[in-house]
Amino acid sequence: MELNVNQWRREQMKLMKPLLVDCDMLLAGYMLHPTEPGTARLSFFPRLFQWLDVLDPTTLLASNKEIENAQTLLQDSLPSLKETVKDEKIKEALKLTLSSVHPDTGDVLPTIFRASAFTPLAAPLAVAMLLPHKGMKPAVFWQFLFQSYSAGYNLANRNKTTCKDEKIPLKQVLLSVGAVSYTTCLGVFPQFVMNRYVSNNPAAYTVFRKILPVPVLALASALNVAIVRGFEFDKGIEVVDENGNVVGISQLAGTKAIKETALSRAVLVGATVAAPNILVSYLQRTNFISKFPLALAPIRHIMTAFVLGLMVPISFSLYPQTGKIKRSNLEPSIQSATTEEDLYYNRGL
Repeated sequence: MELNVNQWRREQMKLMKPLLVDCDMLLAGYMLHPTEPGTARLSFFPRLFQWLDVLDPTTLLASNKEIENAQTLLQDSLPSLKETVKDEKIKEALKLTLSSVHPDTGDVLPTIFRASAFTPLAAPLAVAMLLPHKGMKPAVFWQFLFQSYSAGYNLANRNKTTCKDEKIPLKQVLLSVGAVSYTTCLGVFPQFVMNRYVSNNPAAYTVFRKILPVPVLALASALNVAIVRGFEFDKGIEVVDENGNVVGISQLAGTKAIKETALSRAVLVGATVAAPNILVSYLQRTNFISKFPLALAPIRHIMTAFVLGLMVPISFSLYPQTGKIKRSNLEPSIQSATTEEDLYYNRGL
């Protein structure tokens, strides 16, 4: 029998409390099924603490068989969860399942697109993308790789409630290709202008090298999410009531889910680009760099990877994974299908 993901989600808060905190604080909304009371009131920091645990890169070492065994263990433990709250095997199975299994389908995600894979794979790509390239070819190459990985990650972790089969629609494939092409061109635009027009102008160089890439790359990352998941704009996503019953399919909920995810990705990439530039600008005014000028580049690269690693759990925690939307904000057909004031949806990642 397949694991009922929604069923064990209802017990996750009880399981994760002893793992992460020693108080009665409510924990992260991204793990909770809508039936869990207080979902809408859960704060940012509890979500952050749980993301820090789920993003453990050691979960990437688990095989598909181990993940399936973890799902089976959770399924078998459902009748006695209250008695097994302190069981380390249950905690590890829960963490492994959350980091490796898609919440809509219950399928194991490809290793490189799991939540815990984002930082170790995206960090070196971000460092290479932000290097001061002297020509356009390397700039386009690394931008293309970064945007391609982002598109694949967005596609694998999208809301799949209206497309649960493994076959990806042709429209979705075309959207992904278009997203990579468009965001790559947008991302290298500051480099193109700098190389072609302002290489001999210090003030313009500062603008196109240190300032303009921040909003441009943040926008490119947000657009990557919006374009890749554009299928959800058209087809919509499922919304459920407090009991987990599907009320209907909503384009408005899909739009809200995409906007929230796109904004979180823009914050992630924008901060990753901005923070190293600010630090480097400060260090260039110090005696340390005057004495050790060759240290500037390694410091920039380390700072880029560090900030991205720091911002991944922060950006993932900006919005609960289980989103909430008022019935009055949805389509008339859904409003007439239920009397519940609040409905819920999977935001995607």
